Amino acid sequence: MSLPMMITFAVYIIGMIAIGFFAFRATKNFGDYILGGRKIGSFVTALSAGASDMSGWLLMGLPGAVFLFGISQSWIAIGLTIGAYLNWLLIAGRLRVFTEVNHNALTLPDYFSRRFNDKSSLLRLISAVIILVFFTIYCASGVVAGAKLFQSTFGLSYGLAMLAGAGATIIYTFVGGFLAVSWTDTVQASLMMFALILTPIMVIISCGSFSDSLASIEALNPANLDLFAGMDMIAIISLLGWGLGYFGQPHILARFMAAGSHDVMKNARRISMTWMVLCLAGAITVGFFGIAYFASHPEYAYLVNDGKHERIFIELSKLLFNPWVAGILLAAILAAVMSTLSCQLLVCSSAITEDFYRAFFRPKAKQKELVWVGRAMVLLVAIIAILLALNPDNSVLDLVSHAWAGFGAAFGPIIIFSVFWQRMTRNGALAGMLVGAITVLVWIQFAWFNLYSLIPGFVFSSIAIVLVSLLGKKPTAEIIEHYDTAYKLYHNKT
Repeated sequence: MSLPMMITFAVYIIGMIAIGFFAFRATKNFGDYILGGRKIGSFVTALSAGASDMSGWLLMGLPGAVFLFGISQSWIAIGLTIGAYLNWLLIAGRLRVFTEVNHNALTLPDYFSRRFNDKSSLLRLISAVIILVFFTIYCASGVVAGAKLFQSTFGLSYGLAMLAGAGATIIYTFVGGFLAVSWTDTVQASLMMFALILTPIMVIISCGSFSDSLASIEALNPANLDLFAGMDMIAIISLLGWGLGYFGQPHILARFMAAGSHDVMKNARRISMTWMVLCLAGAITVGFFGIAYFASHPEYAYLVNDGKHERIFIELSKLLFNPWVAGILLAAILAAVMSTLSCQLLVCSSAITEDFYRAFFRPKAKQKELVWVGRAMVLLVAIIAILLALNPDNSVLDLVSHAWAGFGAAFGPIIIFSVFWQRMTRNGALAGMLVGAITVLVWIQFAWFNLYSLIPGFVFSSIAIVLVSLLGKKPTAEIIEHYDTAYKLYHNKT
């Protein structure tokens, strides 16, 4: 790696850590540490939600899949766009109001417990366990992506690259909490969009023109241009089904909960969706036109062949740009990794601290104590994620897909029904959560019909919620009152 690229990387990492220490000064209590005191504006809410969502797969997994299989892999982007829009439109504002009405719930397990007045704390306990299991896998995907970046750019061993890639993220999350994560997400989202707009333009120019690139791709394999190539109905439904996952992702839903008010959501939705469409389109075109580039430059093909297709953005950045610019573009991958990993670490930390430590062991713990326990849990989860990521052959997209399905099926239906259906009960929520999570875990093992595990998990979870709720006793007057209060408050604001 050249000196300019190393300097660019170093400046970026130091800048993110500096933001973490700046946020440290604004963190006064545990609510500040895990939700920023619910004072986040529309711009930061929008870009933070986007950056925390996309992770390293946006610049590695998705371009790599398109490079390997052609434009048919775009179905996943279509599904994600639809799912994200519906999540913003239907859930964001309602969840912000419902969590506030239900005793100002700070975490999803806390919200579930208070929304259904669960005296047994089973909902809190099981949902917190699900968060820890699936988020630890998700965190591992971020560690793998960061390790591949540092391994490729610095020539480090995988183990050392893994520690270097995760180190800065752990530091600023540990120090600054939610404010640090949100502020750095905003910078990182901007950097990701810049990289994903500029890179495909340069790839096309290097291949001669847009038409030349298309001709080269078609000549290599006409199926690369076919949106339905190698796709049957099950495959298309599976890729589109990724969009269902948005309704249950704790790290994205936490952004809705942290917004200053419901009023910021409309503007945040517009900003976030614009950012998302530009970034997904950029990631697809990087992989797609990368086919043309390496076809016309076979001497470089070894860089992305033999299972190294997820490095296509990295290699194109190094081949096409001045070292200073390449350093900025490669920092965008680190930005994607850091933005998602940081919020995942924070959600895991908040689940352990708020839903285990405070709920079961230290209900009267002081705010300063909770903040420091939260910081300790960031370190603990990071260590476990690093241990899970020790295998250098792990696929970023595979790891993400399992965690995404787990959250989407376990929490997505509960979130939707909890803000739309007054009749939903505690037992219905519990049944839906367990059925969704178990279905995903079993489906991953057997891969029936080659259908993405999120889809059956989401469907079976929804059915379980409805059946168990209708067969049981109606919610208590207190639960109905809280629901009606939140419903009226939301609709008065809208």
